[in-house]
Amino acid sequence: MTTSPVLGQSEKLIGGLTVALARVGLPAPTGPERLSGGANMESWRFSAGDVPCVLRRAPTLEMMAGRPMDHAAEAALIRAARAAGVMAPEVLVELEPSDGIGSGYVMRAISGSADPNLLLAEADPEFGIGDIARELVATHRIDPAGLTVPVMDTAKALGELRERFLSYGGDRPILALALRWLEGNIPPPVTPRLVHGDFRLGNLMFEHGRLTGVLDWELAHLGDWHEDLAFGCMTVWRFSRPDRPGYGLTSVEDLARAYEAAGGERFDPERFRFWTIYRTFWWALGCLQMGGFWRAGHDRSVERVVVARRTAEQELDLLLLLEDQAPAAERERPLPPATQPLAPGQGEPSAAEVLTAVSEWLASDIKPLVSGRGKFDLAVARNALGIVVRELEQRPAASDAALAADLISGKASLATPGLLARLRRVALGKLAADMPKYPALATARALWEGT
Repeated sequence: MTTSPVLGQSEKLIGGLTVALARVGLPAPTGPERLSGGANMESWRFSAGDVPCVLRRAPTLEMMAGRPMDHAAEAALIRAARAAGVMAPEVLVELEPSDGIGSGYVMRAISGSADPNLLLAEADPEFGIGDIARELVATHRIDPAGLTVPVMDTAKALGELRERFLSYGGDRPILALALRWLEGNIPPPVTPRLVHGDFRLGNLMFEHGRLTGVLDWELAHLGDWHEDLAFGCMTVWRFSRPDRPGYGLTSVEDLARAYEAAGGERFDPERFRFWTIYRTFWWALGCLQMGGFWRAGHDRSVERVVVARRTAEQELDLLLLLEDQAPAAERERPLPPATQPLAPGQGEPSAAEVLTAVSEWLASDIKPLVSGRGKFDLAVARNALGIVVRELEQRPAASDAALAADLISGKASLATPGLLARLRRVALGKLAADMPKYPALATARALWEGT
């Protein structure tokens, strides 16, 4: 995580925090810095006297509408997790509406870093996965009595995802393919356990290769504990190690053995597969939702629209997860030709060239003038410009409502001649334009193109 000094918001933020901290006998905050990262909530680091703190908040109360847990319930859960032995943060105080700085709570800062690539570079895989398994088991043993935690009904939750997909246009064939598979493979109910819901690298604090804290409890619910293992093993959360399916550290088999050795229940590979596909589909819709937030004016940041384009990552991952359902002849069928990039022009600069010029100017003239969060935002803006350049030059069409409808209804499937090859080509082209540095892109190219 990187930080930057607060500029225009500091006065209001400090005023609200001063009031909140006084309720628990802590002095006014000093040195607030916005932490980068976090698709939904903001995080700020500061000091209250000699106490290092982190504020987690939604800047407006409206942003909490429709969430399954409010921040008061979330804070209560974190306190219960910590009391149960989970390495959860210590909650110091919750914000109140009269504080005037949104909804949230203040925690005592945990030592270490949540940077996944730093962890993957320095952690001993055996110790790292042992720590993760221990915390997963401890989380799943939390007694939910007295807590306001939603209960997940898998079929109902999947029905809600279907409605969301259709409300977003219902026109992405690979997502339709995943929805069809999920609806046909819902596992039988199990005794519900406390599921963290976002247990992955990036939400785990490490220091010297050992786990020091479990963050971000906003998605917790009662359900199938396999969901936590599957979510953390998604390709997108392995970061620089897509070759290690178990949290970027090990194999799924070794993760399962570590979980059972830590006292967890017996691992079921079929349930794990279902939840891997379910959460990959879920996150694809979450990315699409970011675009909706931007269009509705809830958050007009460039970061929102860039995250929305990460849908392409999940589409590729879903196709890799589901292509084994296709007949051998379809899996072996060559891909159709790729979309060719536009040839460089000789007249006036094209739209892509204009955007490239703006990006180069930002890098050469503006980057030296910014630091911290400003540097992060600048990188996001340049990434956005790159996405548009590549779309103008080579990105294939992303939507096909008729094909998506046929896949949902079963009129088309991976047995349809040529469909898998077509979807592979579209997934490769779309991801190459939207997120060309996604590590799984090279893996898919090697499998599908032999390159």
